[in-house]
Amino acid sequence: MCETNVYIEKNGKEELYMENVDVLLPEEGKIYMRNIFGEQKFFEGAIKEISLNKHKIILKK
Repeated sequence: MCETNVYIEKNGKEELYMENVDVLLPEEGKIYMRNIFGEQKFFEGAIKEISLNKHKIILKK
């Protein structure tokens, strides 16, 4: 599988935001996410880091 977990950077720490994400789309200052179970979320912010080896995406406000 190629899904990943998404984390939010808050006060220098990473907080889990959504697990098993397989779709991530930037849309005008927001980021749309959908996981393998069909759950959907929007986050206002930007992508800070993507680590494909660690299956990890970090977002920031």
